[in-house]
Amino acid sequence: MKLAVLVLLAALPVVQEFGSLDPTPVRTHQFVAYQSEQLVVKAGKTAMLELRFHVEDGYHVNSHLPKSELQIPTKVELVAENGVKVSTASYPAGNLYVPSFDPNEKLDVYSGQFTVSVPVLASAGNHELKGTLKYQACDRAACYPAKTLPITVIFTAK
Repeated sequence: MKLAVLVLLAALPVVQEFGSLDPTPVRTHQFVAYQSEQLVVKAGKTAMLELRFHVEDGYHVNSHLPKSELQIPTKVELVAENGVKVSTASYPAGNLYVPSFDPNEKLDVYSGQFTVSVPVLASAGNHELKGTLKYQACDRAACYPAKTLPITVIFTAK
């Protein structure tokens, strides 16, 4: 019975002095940032939007073609708007990474900067595409739950 009481007490929230709950907000770690820039393409012709991402130092994300079906691939999804047709994204080749905890495992990852190219066919004018980057970040010791980074791609077709 004592064990059950100890487990219950360990599960209670931390209470600060004066009996209030800890007001510190929980920060969500994204690991990857989208580097938004104003892009210009030719109107009425298929053009490539270059979407640039930066993986935080000390981390890597699985490439779009991970070596294991247990790894979550990196994937960009954009929602087409009126006047814009979006085609399948093209991803860079990943880099070989061998984790220190398993020298026999070879991973295909992105780290530092990487660029995803997305072909679009757009009518003349200013456009804003909403979308996401889905990925799983890891460091030398662990992989973290998959994340979805909202992205907005702004471009002009002339």
